[in-house]
Amino acid sequence: MVAEPDGSKGAPDDAPEDRKPQSDEARSAFVPPAGVEQPAPPEEEHPTSEFALPQGLTAEPPAEQEGSAFATPAGHSAALAKNSPAFTPAYGVPLVRLPQDAPWQDRMRTMLRLPVHERPVPEAAGKEDETGPSVPRVLDLTLRIGELLLAGGEGAEDVETAMFVICRSYGLDRVEPTVTFTLLSVTYQPSLVDAPITANRTVRRRGTDYTRLAAVYTLLADINARAHEVTPEEAYRRLAEIRRNRHPYPGWVLTAAAGVLAGAASVLLGGGPTVFLVAALGAVLGDRLAWLCAGRGLPEFYQFLVAAMPPAAMGVLLTLLHADLRPSAVITGGLFALIPGRALVAAVQDGLTGFYITASARLLEVAYFFVAIVVGVLSVLYIAVQFDAQLNPEGALRAVERPVTQILASMVLCATFAILLQQSRATVLFATLNGGVAWVIYASIAVTAQGSTVMATAVAAGLVGLFGQLIARYHHTSSLPYVTAAIGPLLPGSATYFGVLAIAQNNLDQGFASLAKAAALALAIAIGVNLGGELARLFMQAPGAASARRAAKRTRGF
Repeated sequence: MVAEPDGSKGAPDDAPEDRKPQSDEARSAFVPPAGVEQPAPPEEEHPTSEFALPQGLTAEPPAEQEGSAFATPAGHSAALAKNSPAFTPAYGVPLVRLPQDAPWQDRMRTMLRLPVHERPVPEAAGKEDETGPSVPRVLDLTLRIGELLLAGGEGAEDVETAMFVICRSYGLDRVEPTVTFTLLSVTYQPSLVDAPITANRTVRRRGTDYTRLAAVYTLLADINARAHEVTPEEAYRRLAEIRRNRHPYPGWVLTAAAGVLAGAASVLLGGGPTVFLVAALGAVLGDRLAWLCAGRGLPEFYQFLVAAMPPAAMGVLLTLLHADLRPSAVITGGLFALIPGRALVAAVQDGLTGFYITASARLLEVAYFFVAIVVGVLSVLYIAVQFDAQLNPEGALRAVERPVTQILASMVLCATFAILLQQSRATVLFATLNGGVAWVIYASIAVTAQGSTVMATAVAAGLVGLFGQLIARYHHTSSLPYVTAAIGPLLPGSATYFGVLAIAQNNLDQGFASLAKAAALALAIAIGVNLGGELARLFMQAPGAASARRAAKRTRGF
């Protein structure tokens, strides 16, 4: 039926909207019609998410994650964290507090061993004016002082600590120093959005002068102290004076000290007055030859090689003359001044503190010097064997107990060793006493109690490191002047000589076994000194005691 024009038979235009018919496009084909009940979902379907927890179970708290430097700690408002200039680690971990009365070496070492995001609040810079010092100038000063320390034999961690304290004292807080065997670098980043500034310096020459080293530590203490206002210009001036400072002992005193050291070492091994004089003469000749090679520009390898030959030649001469003396004591005494004890201690210390590249380089340097000594002595002994020289290692192994004489000889050895290291006269006495105590401990365990020589060496070296570290912290200076000379009587000169002699006599197994024993004794010295230094810090106030020490976690493999 067709609707009329007037709409009398059609649907009214003003009908309600819900009563109007809808097209197929206006509704879904899957929607049930009006008045029909909604069907229940099938049992195999899950209208909820598969990751929803079942009823009756509660969600576990989220695991702690590594915090961000920008995260707000628990219990702190966002506004407080935003306005606070101090950095607070995540999860409300208490900040490390560094007491100002603790030695600066320990405070800065604690900071270096902490992750960057857990370091304490930066100290207020006390060595800068309104504009602050020039960043490149401070970095250059830092590198120059670090170069003196590394060239003087300091460990890599101690050098990084010194570089860190210089930068922080002049207001450069975001710095990362890096030390390798021949390269120093320091990076400073002004802020998170600024480009970092990096400077580096190469260490090309090394020299042993502990008087200069002590002066550098005095400068570092003044730079870090709030009572002193040491500007960068003043620090540069004092650093130039340290470099120009003459050695405390002239060359002839050093040569005489080398001779007395060799003579004292020969007496320590059972020699008499004649052996003392012959060993001293051989060491003096070796020292002069080494100076001659150094003046000609020869590398240190050849200097060690030629320095080891005259003492060996003196011992061979006594054997050929059939003198009723101890030629082994003469040769061994001449080796005591050549064995690089401090370099070995520094190498092991760097390895124990995580500086493996520097430790490997130092160990390689020690190996080269050790090979040079072996080659020098072996060359002379090989010629002596061709002339039927009766060098009997078994007769040389007879133990001689002369407690008073040996204690005095060990103290003389340490005193002359300290002179060779260019120590100040104020430190020679303590190094001498420390070495005498070390020999008493060693002889008590190895000779009197017939104990292991390696264990006796480690215990004696540990006491040397303990006493040396304590006195160094008391004077706020380096521990090297109090430790290096004191380990002189413990150096493995006898084991080195016996190993070389056995190789010259074609007893390779016995020779390499003796050289391995010498290496074990050297490592015992190094580990003992390092352990003694670590134990010394237990007797002092530990900065940041509320936080765990992070050095132990660096070598666990996770």
